[in-house]
Amino acid sequence: MNVLQTKIRIFILSLLAVFIVATTGWSYIQAETKDGGQGKVVYVIPIEKEVERGLEAFLKRTTAEAEEANADQILFEIDTPGGRVDSAGQIAKLLQNLDIPTAAFITNQALSAGSYIALNTDKIFMSPQSTMGASGVINQDGTAADKKAQSAWIAAMRSAAESKDRDPVYAEAMANQNIDLPKFGAPKGEFLTLDPKSAVKVGYAEGIYKHRTGVLNALNLDQAEIVETEPSFAEELARFLTNPIVVPILLSIASLGFIVELYSPGFGVPGTMALVSLILFFYGHIIAGLAGMEAVVLLVLGIVLIVLEFFVPGGIIGALGVASIVGSLLMSGYSLNNMILSISIAFVVAIVAGIVLFKYVGAEKGLFRHIILQDRTTTDLGYVSSANRSDLLDIEGIAMTPLRPSGTAVFNDERVDVVTEGGFIDRNALVKVVKVEGVRVVVREITIQEVKE
Repeated sequence: MNVLQTKIRIFILSLLAVFIVATTGWSYIQAETKDGGQGKVVYVIPIEKEVERGLEAFLKRTTAEAEEANADQILFEIDTPGGRVDSAGQIAKLLQNLDIPTAAFITNQALSAGSYIALNTDKIFMSPQSTMGASGVINQDGTAADKKAQSAWIAAMRSAAESKDRDPVYAEAMANQNIDLPKFGAPKGEFLTLDPKSAVKVGYAEGIYKHRTGVLNALNLDQAEIVETEPSFAEELARFLTNPIVVPILLSIASLGFIVELYSPGFGVPGTMALVSLILFFYGHIIAGLAGMEAVVLLVLGIVLIVLEFFVPGGIIGALGVASIVGSLLMSGYSLNNMILSISIAFVVAIVAGIVLFKYVGAEKGLFRHIILQDRTTTDLGYVSSANRSDLLDIEGIAMTPLRPSGTAVFNDERVDVVTEGGFIDRNALVKVVKVEGVRVVVREITIQEVKE
């Protein structure tokens, strides 16, 4: 073998080695970049129904679990019409502080506060039929919020978009109807609502997928371990019990129950309803993280003071008890104004319902005939609080003791406690019963002239 042949063979072997190393390296890179997320963990957390403090408590728990499990990705599946702005703000703060990458998959709608939550995630994906936007701030009565609240909300929407490198003008248009975007179906005077194609076009959505699997594939996590989370029964109940519509209903039932209980013998159905309503109120607010033990202690103190009012006259203790209960309710609400409104509604409903039930429904033939004590110990029914000595009227007797003005006299061999009309009568004087008021027997001295007559 000559030198030339040797060089050619070495060259060919070198090329072959380079080829093997290159293909092996490429295969390694492919395995690293397209492994489908094998060995990784994805937490799927639903954001459904209205946005309120119960949802906030659920997200705190599940995101904390994801962090403890060292999850590689959190995927929020969003379908909400919106809800409380203050709760959305707390949820957004929670999302911004997460170290885990986040993504939102809008399965149906992310409106109002829901769109704000989605904007605070790293990536947004949408299903073909989903929508996002329509985020104007409205009050509970359906009217537009004041300019101060609207300005703060618009700034929050812009800030959320900018924090994830999205064009803030579209986020502002979702909350500000003065932005003119006719090509996206939002001319001046209307809030912007993005459909999936428009969201992709403006850079708000990463893609459109029918199912979660498409989203996971886009995130290169289709082979990852999926951990699905669901609200517990306690969290679902808390979300229901802290609803702004349910709160005044619970407080109204509690107020009405206590009012009816005052007219009922013992402790029965009305009082039980009132206590259950209060327990449900505080249970929901404790689970949602709104009420602390100080509110519960104040509630128990108030109930104890009201019970003591039945044994200690004066009214001051009862007033302090009512104040303690009202204070515990105010401490348990997320918004002081909303709690004041709910308590006011409860008192008005209780008063109106009480008047209607007692006056128009009736206690003798109506709804309350089974729970209100109707028996009365009246004189016409033969009941007397003590013996009536009307049989002594006009009877004459002898004072056994000096009457100053009270003392003892004997009538027909019966000793009776008597009083004079105000004067003094000596012992052994003749007396006559001139008035009987229950057990009070009033006597008058009989003069010698009266005796002769």
